[in-house]
Amino acid sequence: MIHVIASIELHPGKRAEFLAAFHELMPAVHAEDGCIEYGPTVDVKTTIGAQIPLRENIVTIVEKWRDLPALEAHLVAPHMGPYRAKVKPIVIGTQLQILEPA
Repeated sequence: MIHVIASIELHPGKRAEFLAAFHELMPAVHAEDGCIEYGPTVDVKTTIGAQIPLRENIVTIVEKWRDLPALEAHLVAPHMGPYRAKVKPIVIGTQLQILEPA
């Protein structure tokens, strides 16, 4: 299994717009062969001392894929191009962590 943690940095005030576009995309991604989990998360305020400071302009996507070929296929799936074009004006940058169970 492959795990992906994608941190998406957004222009200030654009989180709701990004999440609306992402939620439109989710059914197509969930239907992809090898998709186990794919969803957005946002920082939550807690009193846990080890937590990093809240990030208002970050959306973290948590993904699980059957294997690396399934993830690679997802990255070039036909619905990903239009989605990327739609969110490009509101995204500053993306960082990926691609992991496997140890």
